[in-house]
Order: sequence, then structure tokens, then C-alpha cells
Amino acid sequence: MSANTSRSFGIGAGWTRLAAACALAGVVAGCQPDSLGYGPKHLQPLSYAIKADMKSKDMSPGDPVLVRLFKEESELEVWKRTSNGKFALLKSYPICKWSGKLGPKFKEGDRQAPEGFYTIRPGQMNPNSSYHLSFNLGYPNAYDRAYGRTGQHLMVHGACSSRGCYAMEDEQIQEIYSLARESFRGGQRDFQVEAYPFRMTPENMARHADNEFMPFWRMLKEGYDHFEVTRLVPKVDVCGKRYVFDAQLENDRDKFIADKECPAYQVPAPIQQAVAAKQRRDDEKMTVLVAQAEAKRAREEAWKNGDTALAKIFGGSADAETQNVVSDADAQGVPSDDPAAMAYAGIPVPARNPTKPFTAKESGGLFGGLFKRDKAPDVPEDQRLPEQQAVETSPSTPLIMPPVPAASPQSVETNTGAAAAAEIMQPQADPVTTESLPKPKEKKSSIAAVSDVVSRWFGGSKAAQ
Repeated sequence: MSANTSRSFGIGAGWTRLAAACALAGVVAGCQPDSLGYGPKHLQPLSYAIKADMKSKDMSPGDPVLVRLFKEESELEVWKRTSNGKFALLKSYPICKWSGKLGPKFKEGDRQAPEGFYTIRPGQMNPNSSYHLSFNLGYPNAYDRAYGRTGQHLMVHGACSSRGCYAMEDEQIQEIYSLARESFRGGQRDFQVEAYPFRMTPENMARHADNEFMPFWRMLKEGYDHFEVTRLVPKVDVCGKRYVFDAQLENDRDKFIADKECPAYQVPAPIQQAVAAKQRRDDEKMTVLVAQAEAKRAREEAWKNGDTALAKIFGGSADAETQNVVSDADAQGVPSDDPAAMAYAGIPVPARNPTKPFTAKESGGLFGGLFKRDKAPDVPEDQRLPEQQAVETSPSTPLIMPPVPAASPQSVETNTGAAAAAEIMQPQADPVTTESLPKPKEKKSSIAAVSDVVSRWFGGSKAAQ
């Protein structure tokens, strides 16, 4: 073998070894977390920040965890047991996406995120998830199966993409997964996930009081209340096709079977009393809130229909006669805002500004609209009565009473009491003459009639012109 051949063989072998090394590096890199370099992503240690937070709250990494999910608020909570045996909130995470609507999941393919109580064991943790990391909720549980509900692979995972799951950002699911992993290492055999439509407060229950799922949500609220008053993970069983919480069988040989009648059981008295007291307070508050909401809804409906006194004062629905006139104009193709065209077509022209909606600016504020004196309608000069010609009034001109004639001594002597006062205050009428009587109305041409209509529509008058 020549030297050149040997050299070529050596170079080829070197490239082969380099390619193999690169391929191995690629395989290993596929198990690495994104740019962190701490080994496989499912084994990434907890951050210094979360450890410090646990220490400040009297928790340790190996203490048990509990997870709560809230759809409407889009929040995931991680709770951990403290040294006193009670659970405390460690951290809340925003849920990036959840699919479907408020309410339980019913069947495969409905893309609905489930609601209820689910148990997570080590075998449900998925380090090889296509969505960074994940854990399976275990849907359908015993309650879901009792109603024949179907579905599978309902997860809490990363990648912020959901088709029936609760999706988190990768960084968030990384920390949540690590917290669960450390709890399993600390001896916790399983942890509970409580999935709710919203925080089960009286305010939220009242807002959704007419929802079709309210009976189901009231059952979930019972489990929510057990945790709220005890700060302990509630023991969850299913019998009679419903959840029961912290139930202790009276006969050890009995079992809770989801689709069978519940056997005799008891709830420890301290828990039962505390939960009953909370539910009583919440129900009372919810009843008040629902009644207030119904009253508000009735007021809004009445206002919308113009049925209240205030609505009528401040501009409820428009006058029916005016609406009919506008409808007639529209039916004949005549613009309803063109009084001249309406008069020419023989359609009655409504008075100016009919039943105009109330505005504070035009009516001098709220109370200005109540006590404002309406302006007297303009009357053509040739049609005015004598007393209208004598006294001209307008909103800008104060009403001036005619001078009161001085009373003579004789009249004072002959008229006493109320009769004398009435005679003093009564103005003397001018003698009636033929000039003061209204003149007969002349027949006007169609053009003059249209002109009068336009003047009346826009508030003008012959006197003003």
C-alpha cells in the first residue's frame, strides 16, 4: 500500500469517526433542554428562585403538591404542604390556552377541556411529550365513565396549543413538571388536580346562575369548599353518579361504586360543620346577588321599552304618530327629513323635533329637563288672539304683567275682602273693536302652503322674517 493510499485511508477514517461523533452528539442533544445544558429536560433541577420561595413559605421540594385549574381566570395554581400539615399556595401560572367553553367534557373530539377531580400518578408523567413536557389528567375518571363520557390523552402540557387540553408555556410546564417530580421523589404516591370553570365564589356563582351546568358546578363547589375550610386535600369518591368528599364508610366491607347507590357514610363533624357554615354564607350572598341582577335586568328591559316614568320624561321611545308619518314617507319614496317634499306628496308633516331623546346639554342637566318651561308654539301674526298680540313671551323675555291701575277710595270702600283684592288685580280689558278681531284666513297657493310648512318645521315665522 502506497503512502498516498495510506494517507487517504487515514483521512477517510478520520471523517468517519467525526461523523459518528456528530451523530451521537445530535442524539444526545435531542434530549437536552433548550440551551440550558442541565441534562434531559424532565430531569432539570428546580431554579434557585422557586427554592427560595418554598423556603420562605415553610415548604421543601419533597413536600406533597396539589394543582387547581380555573378556566375563566385562565390560571393554574400549585399548592404545597407546609410544615404544619396544611397546604399553602406556592405559585400561580397563567394558562396559555384551554379549548372549548365553560362546562364538562362529554365525548371524544368535542375539543372540550374537562372539569372535575383527577388523580395523577408517576406513570401519567410524560417526559417525551411532543409538547415539551406533559402529564395526563386521567380523563375519563370514575364520575365521567358513570355518564358514558369518552375521550383520551387529555393533558396539561407545553407548547401553548390546545385541542381539549390545558396548555402552558414551555418554561412554565418545565417548572410545574419539576415540582411534581420532586414531590414523587419525596414520597407522594399521587397528586390531585381540581379543574373548575371559575373560582367558586358567590359572585361568580351568581353571574352564572342561569347556566345549564349550575347543578354540576354546585357539586364541584362542595369539593372546593372542603379544601377552602381545611386546607387539606379532600378525599374524593364517586357513588350514585356524583362526587362525595371526605366520606368515611360506616361499614368497612362497603365500597363506593360510581353508578351504584351510595353506601352509608359520614363526614367528620368538624369538616361537615365548617363546610355547611361556608355554604350557608355563600348561598345567602348568592341569593342577594341574583335578586339584584334580576332587578337590574328588569329595569334595563323596562327602560329599553320606554315603560318607566323616567324613560318617558327623558326621552323613551319616539311618538307612535311620528313613527307612522316617517314610515309613510319611506313607503312612498319621499325623504322623511324633507318637509317640503312630504307636504307636496300629501303626507302630514310632524311638528319640529318630535319626542327628541333627552340630552343633558339641551335640557340644562338632569333636573333642568324636569323643571324646564316649554316654549309656547309660534303662531302666525294674522292668527293670534288679541291677548297674544298684546303680550309677547319667549324663554328669553320675562313675562311682564300689565300695569295695575290705582284703586280709588270709593272702590276700596265699596269692595272689601277677597272681592276687593280680585278687582284690584284684574287688568282692564280693552274695548273690542273690529280691528282687534282676527281677520278671515285667506286661501293660499300650494307654494305658499309649502313655504309655511318649511317655516314651521325649522322654527321660523312670518313675524321673525
